[in-house]
Amino acid sequence: MTAAARHPAPEVRPATPADLEPIAALHTAARAAYLRGRVPDAPFDTAAEHARCRDTWTGVLHRADTLALCAVRGGTVIGAAAYRHRVRAAVQLHQLHVDPAHWGTGAGRALHAACLHAWRTAGCSRAVLDVLWHNHRARAFYARLGWHPDPERRPAPDATHLALTLPLDPPAPAAP
Repeated sequence: MTAAARHPAPEVRPATPADLEPIAALHTAARAAYLRGRVPDAPFDTAAEHARCRDTWTGVLHRADTLALCAVRGGTVIGAAAYRHRVRAAVQLHQLHVDPAHWGTGAGRALHAACLHAWRTAGCSRAVLDVLWHNHRARAFYARLGWHPDPERRPAPDATHLALTLPLDPPAPAAP
């Protein structure tokens, strides 16, 4: 059985305030999973971390200059992404998280593809993001999708993050 047969493509739609709790929960779980690789015994999936993620996404979902999407499969929110347009036709991907139970099922790729479509449609010429240096899973994910280190942005002073960029081609013309 193929991966697509086991995991049908999720629906990607705009996130709404009603999605806040499931997004905060999956963000907390995803963050705990990738940070555990760096600090194995730290309790990253605590109530305080969930509250922090909820506060982050409350801000995201209520900012006029930030757009958020969520990936839904079987009625369950399994991933979320948020981005903001910047100057000079650039866009910044601020968040892209998938519930670890759904890693490898195409949810991250579906969110990324929806972001790319929106960015190209809006006329953006490049995208940027920051990824935690030690999050090798995320770095490999973005590398497979064509992201590379951004030569215009220096590493964070504490070298915890890597700045990545992705040139965006204009959308393909519609077929006649």
